Amino acid sequence: MLMREERTGLVIVHTGTGKGKTTAALGMALRGAGYGFQTLMIQFIKGDRQYGELGGADMLAPFLDILPMGKGFIRFDREGPGEEDRKAVQEAWELAKRQMTSGKYDMIILDEINYVIDYGLLPVEEVLGALGARPKSLHVVLTGRNAHPGVIDAADLVTEMTEIKHPFQKGVKAQKGIEY
Repeated sequence: MLMREERTGLVIVHTGTGKGKTTAALGMALRGAGYGFQTLMIQFIKGDRQYGELGGADMLAPFLDILPMGKGFIRFDREGPGEEDRKAVQEAWELAKRQMTSGKYDMIILDEINYVIDYGLLPVEEVLGALGARPKSLHVVLTGRNAHPGVIDAADLVTEMTEIKHPFQKGVKAQKGIEY
């Protein structure tokens, strides 16, 4: 059994309009796996589509678990997000809270959670409360655009990805292994 050294868990935010927020979080999971960290990524929006990171996680088992719990996108119309979207977000959040206090993980990645806070599907106060109540050694990574100012204030590390240039601008479609 790998002995865990005493550490200070960090709250890390990857936000901004540029590509690479989830990818950066996965890089941290890869690095952590090299030290025997147990990492859980809960994806709040991604659904049952086959994403490359799922196959990668299989290769990093038992150090990385990824749970896509969304519907693939959040529906917006005149009434706002649908009940199905709200239910999926709530289920993902309930699981995240349980796992944050379980003691099983060294790092938990809340992928796309900044979006669901921004869309009004999850109260920022609830997220901040859970971050404050987590074990002191647990690293938590929050990804997605439009990070709430309260999340940024609570974080130890915030990185903003800024889009300078993207192949979409030239009409290049999403590329396997790069965007998904």
